[in-house]
Amino acid sequence: MGCSPTGNPVTTGRAVARRILSRTMRVPRTFAFVDLSGFTNYTAAYGDDAAGRILSAFRSIAREIASERGVRIAKWLGDGCMVVAVEQQDAVIFALELDRRAAQVCAPLSVRVGLASGYALIFEGDDYIGSAVNMAARLCDIAGPFEILVPAMQLERLPEGVVATDHGALQLRGFPGTIEVLALSGDPVAAPRNDTGELWTRLPFGG
Repeated sequence: MGCSPTGNPVTTGRAVARRILSRTMRVPRTFAFVDLSGFTNYTAAYGDDAAGRILSAFRSIAREIASERGVRIAKWLGDGCMVVAVEQQDAVIFALELDRRAAQVCAPLSVRVGLASGYALIFEGDDYIGSAVNMAARLCDIAGPFEILVPAMQLERLPEGVVATDHGALQLRGFPGTIEVLALSGDPVAAPRNDTGELWTRLPFGG
């Protein structure tokens, strides 16, 4: 007997496709990619132990602010992270607050952030696929220290105390043409809130 699967390959392929689709859901989200700028050079200059202490402090304040704002850290990316928010304003406030606290706790390093909003597939319950995810990552790549960048066409109502300034038209890798980008700054005024589990499991938000 061989090791080849039995049955009609077309039928098998369709069954696999149905199983994959059953584990996906298309949802509106705002994505934030965060990078601790200068981390590689800092590690080379001061060693692994010093870099590890800064990284630990960065992750600690990121977790704290995420809980305060009701956003979720979807994954850690070495010296950065990917954050997912149901409401764009929460992602904006998270980014600005992280930028402010990191300037004190993580000095001499700084945070840079790319934000983007749109529909994405929740894949197998814990991963996101979509152009908004890619755009947020590209914006983080080109942001400078202490910069928070967002596509102008996607910006919704800003939280009180937040200002958006023109950053110009940029070419993002993987996207056609140029995209008008805004830089966010300011001191947002927002009522405290806590991260509640049901926010992420209630349809249409959950995976």
